[in-house]
Amino acid sequence: IQTFKMSRPRVDSEESLTPDDEVMPYSDDETDDELEPEDEVVQPAAPAPEPEAGWKVKANDRDFCNLPEFQKKTFLCFKKSKYSGNAIRTYKYNVITFLPLNLLEQFKRAANFYFLVLLILQIIPQISTLPWYTTLVPLVLVLGITAIKDLLDDLARHRLDKEINNRKCEVLLNGRFQEAKWLDIQVGDVVRLKKNDFIPADILLLSTSEPNSLCYVETAELDGETNLKFKMGLKVTHEKLQEESQLASFDAMIICEEPNNRLDKFTGTMNWQKDAYPLELDNMLLRGCKIRNTEECRGIVIFAGADTKIMRNGGKTRFKRTKIDYLMNYMVYTIFVMLILICAGLAIGHTFWYESIGSKAWYLSDGQNQTSSYRGFLTFWGYIIVLNTMVPISLYVSVEVIRLGQSKFINWDLQMYYAEKDTPAKARTTTLNEQLGQIEYIFSDKTGTLTQNIMAFKKCNISGRTFGNSTNKDGMTLDRASPVDFSWNKYTDRKFQFFDSHLVSLIRSKSDPDMLEFFKLLSLCHTVMVEQKDGELVYQAASPDEGALVTAARCFGFVFLSRTQDTITISEMGEETTYETLALLDFNSDRKRMSVILRCPDGRIRLYCKGADTVIYQRLSPDSLHKETTQEALDIFANETLRTLCLCYKDITDEEFSLWSSKHKEASVALTNREEAVDAVSELIEKDLMMIGATAIEDKLQDGVPETIANLARADIKIWVLTGDKKETAENIGYSCELLTDDMTIHYGEDVNQKLSDRQTQRRNEGGAANKNKTNEPFFPDAGKNALIITGGWLNEILHEKKKKRRRLRLRRLGKRPATNSQDGQPMNDKEKEVRQRDFVDMACECSAVICCRVTPKQKANVVSLVKRYKNAVTLSIGDGANDVNMIKTADIGVGISGQEGMQAVMSSDYALAQFRYLQRLLLVHGRWSYIRMCKFLRFFFYKNFAFTLAHFWYSFFSGFSAQIAYEDWFITLYNVLYTSLPVLLVGLLDQDVNDKLSLRFPRLYLPGQQGSLFNYTNFFISLFHGIFTSLIIFFIPYGAFLQTMGQDGEAPSDYQSFAVVTASSLIMTVSLQISLDTSYWTFVNCFAVLGSIAIYFGVMFDIQSAGIHVIFPSFFKFTGVAANALRQPYLWLTIILTVGMSLLPAICIQFLCKTIWPTVGDK
Repeated sequence: IQTFKMSRPRVDSEESLTPDDEVMPYSDDETDDELEPEDEVVQPAAPAPEPEAGWKVKANDRDFCNLPEFQKKTFLCFKKSKYSGNAIRTYKYNVITFLPLNLLEQFKRAANFYFLVLLILQIIPQISTLPWYTTLVPLVLVLGITAIKDLLDDLARHRLDKEINNRKCEVLLNGRFQEAKWLDIQVGDVVRLKKNDFIPADILLLSTSEPNSLCYVETAELDGETNLKFKMGLKVTHEKLQEESQLASFDAMIICEEPNNRLDKFTGTMNWQKDAYPLELDNMLLRGCKIRNTEECRGIVIFAGADTKIMRNGGKTRFKRTKIDYLMNYMVYTIFVMLILICAGLAIGHTFWYESIGSKAWYLSDGQNQTSSYRGFLTFWGYIIVLNTMVPISLYVSVEVIRLGQSKFINWDLQMYYAEKDTPAKARTTTLNEQLGQIEYIFSDKTGTLTQNIMAFKKCNISGRTFGNSTNKDGMTLDRASPVDFSWNKYTDRKFQFFDSHLVSLIRSKSDPDMLEFFKLLSLCHTVMVEQKDGELVYQAASPDEGALVTAARCFGFVFLSRTQDTITISEMGEETTYETLALLDFNSDRKRMSVILRCPDGRIRLYCKGADTVIYQRLSPDSLHKETTQEALDIFANETLRTLCLCYKDITDEEFSLWSSKHKEASVALTNREEAVDAVSELIEKDLMMIGATAIEDKLQDGVPETIANLARADIKIWVLTGDKKETAENIGYSCELLTDDMTIHYGEDVNQKLSDRQTQRRNEGGAANKNKTNEPFFPDAGKNALIITGGWLNEILHEKKKKRRRLRLRRLGKRPATNSQDGQPMNDKEKEVRQRDFVDMACECSAVICCRVTPKQKANVVSLVKRYKNAVTLSIGDGANDVNMIKTADIGVGISGQEGMQAVMSSDYALAQFRYLQRLLLVHGRWSYIRMCKFLRFFFYKNFAFTLAHFWYSFFSGFSAQIAYEDWFITLYNVLYTSLPVLLVGLLDQDVNDKLSLRFPRLYLPGQQGSLFNYTNFFISLFHGIFTSLIIFFIPYGAFLQTMGQDGEAPSDYQSFAVVTASSLIMTVSLQISLDTSYWTFVNCFAVLGSIAIYFGVMFDIQSAGIHVIFPSFFKFTGVAANALRQPYLWLTIILTVGMSLLPAICIQFLCKTIWPTVGDK
């Protein structure tokens, strides 16, 4: 191992400080932003004073909630109770409000409101030359489609609300349980639930039919997890509230936090019979869950209806938008500005024309005595109406349809389906697909994302001796060995494998007390629950690590059998022993450890603790043995990519525990800052610990991870790994998954800090433009690849994060490095801190790979936020656990892995995958296709609208700038919604420049998306000039053909109506053939759409210009017989063919030159 490590180039900034001995500036678990005076002495938190306006619940007292102190104003002087009823309402509309509210909501969108204004303007005869239906029909179509979708969604919500509100449950009324509807439940009611009942409100569990007041719940509707979780009532309520009469006399006062949306936290206190009891989340049954494996339970309603946590989580989430969304909006604004300028120019043209020609020609007089300026003003609004199709009304609807289709393709992709768990890929949003084709940075969790998160106990170190390597009787290590036989243990887990028989022999001989204590600790220090299934013990653990450790202890003879609220029972080498649980100090991401205080059968009080080495070593007693040998073993385990924990214990006297217990109880009932108070008290007892040993758990890489990372790297996507593991473990995993390679130079936290401090000092000492250029130089000027490995502690030091006073003081007492703001001791202002953050991001982004280890969930989100802020890059975060949720929400795109740690990450994500390896297909295939399709769709959509609309502009020069239209009314009405919509829509849904296999084989094809080269303002203006050119051709070639012509019948069909038909026909055929040239991937559907659009155009045109429909609606259809008369002239067909050919010729030539002389990556 040592030889392998030495082959990697390293960079050290201090000779006496090696990366493997990296000195932490302060604890890795320091992340909170509380900066307080350093000279303040830490005291355990006293119970917070009772808040004046807290959430109070009186048991069995409905009138309590209606007291004046709980009333709030609603409208004018009307008041109502702040306590919600239990009826829920998720629907938006009713019969009366649907139409006005839905229209109001839709007209909040700028495009819809714009067309509504145009419709109003069209009603004014002095302004409009277009009939009102040319705008009304497309507008009604867009509004109608959206309204129908909203109506169907709301009807479903109505049905669901009614079904839920009318569910039945038992409520304690007038001293006995009665059946009541959910909507009639009120805060303070005592309810009784049976097995398989849904929980109607957020309820404090009082008692159950199970021993120890356990209640098992299924939380699938709440957080998507299908595994059962247990809840536990207070011991006092479980013992005293079993009978109906006891529940009827229950009169406790519960004081707790106000209603909120945090599913992972609840803090409260129950005051009953002159005593106070702390309440936490484990005591709560949340609405949306289901009772399982528990025959009956009783509880009191704390939050009802809209105040429940599940309803509070139903609010609007932060809406993520893509780069193309922003570009698209800016381009629509640009079009609108162009429209204003063009209309203003044409209005000025009409003013001058009327003064010089219009007012002097008697045959142009309309009998109205209006000034030329006034006529110009009216003409301006007339052209706003005529040229309104430059601002595309159907653009946003079409984009949503395309995104919906692309999302379905992701969901249907069988190559991203994980058969082992029957889990397909899932697009949980439809608005971000094309952004998948523009990713520049991926931030990945390690455990459960890159690895399988299936933990296996592989090695351990006990009292300085390492076990786990297979050895023979002479102690020689064997390359291959059979698993140890655990058949002597009737409780053994048959799936468990261990390869060191020597450890088993020592334990069975009971010759070494430390070894027995080691596995006893593993069987006692945990929060695992156990149940019997078919005579087998089944463990339910909060994390795979904890489950693996308890299972290991079980197989080595220390079997966790059962627990109550104040006892835990284990079998010690066949002898059943019960320990009294005095206190449980649970794990969290700040503490990075958990402890349990037990009273042993012989009366001794002992604390058992397990946690990360960085926090355990700070709390060891100076008399603790084997610290150095255990640290060496930890380093070896980490270099083998094993996950490590340290185990230790402490004996406590009765007097010491009694004094500490009173402080702990005070902190436990604090109503504010309870977690901080309990943590502070825990610090007082978790010190002077004695080391027992360390565990090493294996978490194998998922299949295909190295290949996926290598492929994404070839696509120029930077991958950062953010993990809570040790530096050595994270580094070696980096090599295993090929994120790190032997040709990389690795830089560590102290080196990074030194470089940043040098740059900052240089910036302070020098000034001027020369220094600015100098400080923009690369941090790593030497040629070659660089990688950055940094711990959470160094990350805080580098970025000058604020620190908790108690941790800072603790570390100062331990003699650690003082937390100064900069190397020279000068204070940093916000500007300097921002510059330092930018420098760090610049440095990290120069590296080919970045690994941040020992980071907390908050730090993960902060790192993503920094890259987004200073690099303006498109970021993707991927993770599988609750600790990845912040990171997933912060990134532009969040991907959740449905792994072993529940569904919180998936529920917060935009896309869900079953395995990390599917990420390359999601990005390099679906993301790239979606980006290319959307870009091609938008370019063509703008082009066809410019080509269509600008014909009116050229016609203005021949109509006195009088806002006359160049086409028939109905052609204008149906152009975007019927004649040209389907072919371009199918390109946005189905087009492929290369197939999926080539997309994966050549990752460099991904680069145009990162560069944004397929849709930007350059492409927009190319589409504009292309549209201008096409509009010139389709107008002036027919104009020239109609100028001096004679038909076969001797008549000259040079009338305006025939001209409009020829121009429109030329446009439809040009646009349809142009989209054919732009289509890279042909299917039967594409062919049908192109040919069908042309056929529909001619079919509809002949119908609406027939004599029959004119007789029925004479005022709406005025082009009677024009199409039949004009299109029977052969030379007009020749004109159409010539027009189409001339329109397409430049595009064909340019495409040919681009593919042969300037080919793109895809063309090659």
